[in-house]
Amino acid sequence: MRKETLNAKFSKFNIEWLGVREDEEAYGPKAETLNVQRSTLNVQQGSESRFDLEERLLEFSSRIVRLVDALPNTRAANHLAGQLLRCGTSPLGNHGEVQAAESRRDFVHKLRICLKEFKETRRWLRLLQHSELVPAAKMALILQETKELIKIFAASVRTAEKNAK
Repeated sequence: MRKETLNAKFSKFNIEWLGVREDEEAYGPKAETLNVQRSTLNVQQGSESRFDLEERLLEFSSRIVRLVDALPNTRAANHLAGQLLRCGTSPLGNHGEVQAAESRRDFVHKLRICLKEFKETRRWLRLLQHSELVPAAKMALILQETKELIKIFAASVRTAEKNAK
């Protein structure tokens, strides 16, 4: 017998199951945890912002979408747009597949797919730059981001392969 109720005060769901609510402790109040008991890396202490790869991939994909939409309506630009749209937005979805990998081998395989898609994206972006359909100054930032993401995923593949042994 499971019952869900909306707690308006905290605007979150509380699930009641066998008389114990999710937000209450089943065995009494929680013991206080001292900060000494929680180790924190020096890197975490210095900055409040946290690196979020999924957000970075989302931003990259949206930049690709905006770039593709800004291309002229010519036969060549339409071809480049289609190729770039497929490979440039693919890593976002494939990263979700990486997070849901069923084994270490599957994890590495899906990371490699993301890396492959980024390398393909870099090639299409370079062709777009050389064809002068977009000003070179506007291409520099997205090419730099692509290069950085390639480095991140290449390092992730190396680390995952090393840890698999």
